[in-house]
Parts: sequence; structure tokens; C-alpha cells
Amino acid sequence: MNEQRILDELLALLEGTGVKVRREAMGGRGGGLCAVKGEHIFFLDTESASAETAALCAQAITRLMDIEAVYVRPEVRQFIEGHAGSVT
Repeated sequence: MNEQRILDELLALLEGTGVKVRREAMGGRGGGLCAVKGEHIFFLDTESASAETAALCAQAITRLMDIEAVYVRPEVRQFIEGHAGSVT
């Protein structure tokens, strides 16, 4: 499974938990999860690489949900587990 496909799956997981995804140009290193007025928003930097954005999504998912409680494709689960503790 390629990086873009993993990113798409991760974004779908985030949106499935009620997170709003906003796509913004932020110079290639921005993005991530934040809370505004009690609502979670994931800022996706349209200028960053898919792999970097996917790692940020994986970190957000581990903060918001228990991936053991939902079905996640094995390749995506492995990616999440591999990036859960990384800091970008």
C-alpha cells in the first residue's frame, strides 16, 4: 500500500471520529491536530509530503481513538503503530 493510500485511510479514520480536516498551504512542515472551542480539527498541509502528513495523522489517531476497537487494515494499523510515538 503506497503512502497516499495510507494517508487517505488515516484521514477517513479521523473524519469517522468527528474530526474536521482542513486542507491549507502551510509551507511544507505544518499541520497536525488541534482543538478549537471543543472541536477537533486536523490541519493538513497541502505543501508537505504524503509520508509526513500520514505520520501526523497516525499520531492524531493514537491520541483520539483506540485502534483496537475498530477495524483498521493491517498495513494501516502497522503504520499507525510505527508512528505512534514519533515526533515530527
